[in-house]
Amino acid sequence: MRTLLLAVAVAGLLIASPAHAEVQYPLVLTLDAQFTRGVTTITSKVAIRVERPMLDSARTRVTDALKFGGYANFVTTLRTVAPAGTVATPSAKVEIRYTREEPNGTGSRLVLVADRPLIFLGDPSKAKAGFELTIIDLQIDERGGITGTLAGAARVRPSGDGGVLLDTYAEEPVQLKGTR
Repeated sequence: MRTLLLAVAVAGLLIASPAHAEVQYPLVLTLDAQFTRGVTTITSKVAIRVERPMLDSARTRVTDALKFGGYANFVTTLRTVAPAGTVATPSAKVEIRYTREEPNGTGSRLVLVADRPLIFLGDPSKAKAGFELTIIDLQIDERGGITGTLAGAARVRPSGDGGVLLDTYAEEPVQLKGTR
């Protein structure tokens, strides 16, 4: 009888458990950041704090603004959404206003968008008008390992599934790596 109860309890846990590793909030990460151009490599730390996921109604509002009104309308609408967290380097900090988590095999993909550019690693004399967002795309595996990219001055376009995708960027994305 005891074995039967244990088997039922384990089966119940397996059924109730998600098939992928879900993000737990608040999410606090300090990730290694690396940017390479030619023979030059810059390393730093990026601190990400997400207090909560974005409300579905707010996400629909900003993705509809992108889909039906274009990039400029997306940026304007995004700036009206309450911040969900922050992303910071040792010298700058911006507010995350868009979050979207989706299953990715046994892990999760987490897309974060801030309404201002975080970094620009190129020639400051070159104009970068229109690159008004910071976009972070993280892959989180079932063991808590994290890899991803950070586009510190970027633009987005609509994805086919109601989300946003990195469209173009002012500089090559920074590579991110760490653990939860």
